[in-house]
Amino acid sequence: MNEPAVDLASLLCSRLCHDLLSPVGAMTNGLELLAEEKDPEMRKRCMELLEQSARTSADKLKFFRLAFGAAGGFGDRVPVEEPRALVDALVGDGGRITVNWSLGTPVLPKPAVKVLLNLAHIAIDALVRGGTLDIGAEQRDKASEIVVRAAGPRIAFDPAIGKALDGSLPPAELSSRTAPAWMLRELAGRQGGGLQFALSEEALVMGAVLPEG
Repeated sequence: MNEPAVDLASLLCSRLCHDLLSPVGAMTNGLELLAEEKDPEMRKRCMELLEQSARTSADKLKFFRLAFGAAGGFGDRVPVEEPRALVDALVGDGGRITVNWSLGTPVLPKPAVKVLLNLAHIAIDALVRGGTLDIGAEQRDKASEIVVRAAGPRIAFDPAIGKALDGSLPPAELSSRTAPAWMLRELAGRQGGGLQFALSEEALVMGAVLPEG
């Protein structure tokens, strides 16, 4: 493994640790409270918080395992229901973000699934005040086409992520926040495809075309 690959892996690990810090920290705090609390109702509340934090941690681990790692089995294709379930779990059922799906194929190549998951994650991060997340994927002319649209009252999109997506971010300026977008750019390039994005006050739209073979 060359040095840039090692650096990218380190940054992706840093991003994973950052995203898991909150739910794991909540579990630690909950266990400390549970050890000291004597009131039955409060202990019940602590258990509920522990269960919620454990579920959130597990959902994020499953998400990043496929988004960054080698999950999805040994085959070259992944049923689209798998990434759909991971995104829905990451969004949660709080009602802050509404997810709409348009999947025109039952399976996707593993690289396309990674692109879909990471674009969805970028879009979720952009919806700081909630909104609508539209995700579409289909296969045409031996290529996977993916589009992700985030719309809401305020779109928070780091310009550095945009530079990582379009390839204009110098490798020396990579961070744990921009590493996933950089990985997508590299992945799409190796597939002979590309990424695009457009940002307005109302929405962030990102797309990818990944040829097969």
